[in-house]
Amino acid sequence: MKKIAPSILSADFSRLGDEVGAVEKAGADVIHVDVMDGHFVPNITIGPLVVQGLRKLTSLPLDVHLMIENPERYIEAFALAGADWITVHAETCPRLKTTIKKIRGLNVRPGVVLKPATSLKILHPVLDDLDLVLIMSVNPGFGGQSFIPSTLKKIERLRKMVDQHRPSLEIEVDGGVKIDNIRDVSAAGGDIFVVGTGIFKTENYEETIKKLREEIG
Repeated sequence: MKKIAPSILSADFSRLGDEVGAVEKAGADVIHVDVMDGHFVPNITIGPLVVQGLRKLTSLPLDVHLMIENPERYIEAFALAGADWITVHAETCPRLKTTIKKIRGLNVRPGVVLKPATSLKILHPVLDDLDLVLIMSVNPGFGGQSFIPSTLKKIERLRKMVDQHRPSLEIEVDGGVKIDNIRDVSAAGGDIFVVGTGIFKTENYEETIKKLREEIG
């Protein structure tokens, strides 16, 4: 089943609990949590304490995307806080296989994230160890950016790779996904669609999520 994952990066943080409750009620499948450290990316967002708070507010899976340096130092803290999925950037993990093993050892679904310029080749040694791959369709760091069209070809190539070698793996896409392009992202091979401003900056979350589902079929 294809999944809609609202990104709280675009939510109103003054009423974050209400926002998460609203998208859950509106039909979201996953809550996407962007963690940024001001080093790997130029922005700073949240840490394990916020994830711990979110865990009390929703029964949906918490998809924690670590846009940070040295992610292996913080994996356990996020797992204990209630993360269901943890994705780490291949660009920050020199011992990627070990990091993935650590995530799974904490009973969390492991995933790897690739920036737009990062080759799929980096996945070959670890593909069998993963539950998901997150393809960035913008350069990480800030919400509200425009989808990079060349990402579609990358998703298509990954879809072929996954179908041949790891059919159970899910492909997640994050960055600029909205009603007007989600059909193309789905057709290219996406399974999980991270949507930030495309949901949280609309008037009616339920209607928006309904329209997103209609587009992906």
